Amino acid sequence: MRSWVRQTIRPPPTPTPTHPSSRNSLLAAASSSPSPLATTLPLFRTMLASSSQTPNEATLVPVIVACGAAAALAEGVWAHCYVLRNGLQANRFLRTALVDMYSRCGRLDLAESVFDGSTSAAAADTTSYNAMIRAYGTHGRGTSAVRLFDRMGAEGVRVDAATLVVVMSACAHAGLVDRGREIFDGMERRFGIWPGDEHYGCLVDLLGRAGRLEEAEKVVREMPVKPSAIVYRSLLGACRRHNDSEMGERMIADLLRLEPEHGGNYVLQSNMYADANRWNDVGRVRKAMKEKGIDKTPGLSLVELDGALHEFVMGDRTHPCSKEIYAMLDEMGRRLHEAGYRPKTKGVLFDMEEEDKEDALSYHNERLAIAFALVASDSSAPIRITKNLRVCADCHSTIKLISSIYQREILMRDRSRFHHFKNGACSCSDYW
Repeated sequence: MRSWVRQTIRPPPTPTPTHPSSRNSLLAAASSSPSPLATTLPLFRTMLASSSQTPNEATLVPVIVACGAAAALAEGVWAHCYVLRNGLQANRFLRTALVDMYSRCGRLDLAESVFDGSTSAAAADTTSYNAMIRAYGTHGRGTSAVRLFDRMGAEGVRVDAATLVVVMSACAHAGLVDRGREIFDGMERRFGIWPGDEHYGCLVDLLGRAGRLEEAEKVVREMPVKPSAIVYRSLLGACRRHNDSEMGERMIADLLRLEPEHGGNYVLQSNMYADANRWNDVGRVRKAMKEKGIDKTPGLSLVELDGALHEFVMGDRTHPCSKEIYAMLDEMGRRLHEAGYRPKTKGVLFDMEEEDKEDALSYHNERLAIAFALVASDSSAPIRITKNLRVCADCHSTIKLISSIYQREILMRDRSRFHHFKNGACSCSDYW
């Protein structure tokens, strides 16, 4: 497993001639690849080194998108500076890419700056508004997202189907149930937009997170379009959160009928049984997964330090600073217990002794990333972590305590959301 990789932007020694429009097409394709930063930057370096090619606005969009996908803030700032230094026009595509990039890198303040710095004409753009509303929602700023949504109406900016998805999602993750429901109910009347599958998925998520499970299931059963897997997964997540295993079983059955070969559905089923300590059922599902060749995606965390991205998996000892990291983990464990920490072992989805579960939690990849940052970074610098999976409940509680014990601001982007930990609290208000 790779422990760390450094990404920098600098020209290569020998450029490869390519027509500018072809280069832009290649960059766009690279920015959507599984490893966008590693594939996009070499192409961009080649372009910079070529005297016959000058990057334009279309060139910078996929570069900035790739930086956002990799949470590579230093590279994203460099790309933004390139735009400013070279007088490139911040059109709606470039502006939206910058807002999204800064949001995904944890710098909501810079995303706001880019959005607010638009001209009056450019500001009246649906795409830019959607990006900023999505940024607020991702960072747990639901009230700000709704306020900006209302501003769209006041300024006569067109609301589209995507706008309604991002503002309803923001409401769902901030507990703004009544406002989210009001927006959904007024879609056709106010905006002439008929609710689609994504809108129903947001409504189910909105109700489910608030514990209104029966109402959410009623929406699923009565919606005029066939529910997608996203809708079922939204309600299944709420069932796990609110310990309704009976409804969860129904959602799993619907999911497996809809997507019998989707590996993630079996993982969800296994996790649900593990939550209920139904270990025989867990074993049965995992056996079926093995027979089908389905592997659970391993969790990993990336932490950025001085322009380098350091990668950690659970129990990882391959990092050059492994000795110092594990010494810090021991110190963290001692100070956490002194502060009253009690492990939430329900998050360990394996049948083992309670003491072993506590040990397993101690070596989660996000804790390794935080331990490294505490050892290797300046004590006043925010710690920035990117995860590929949802943060577990125990780590979420633990990181809140760590932010207070060590007086460090910790910004974590998990699979879909941002958490700002500071002084023992999280921006999500434990509603994520």
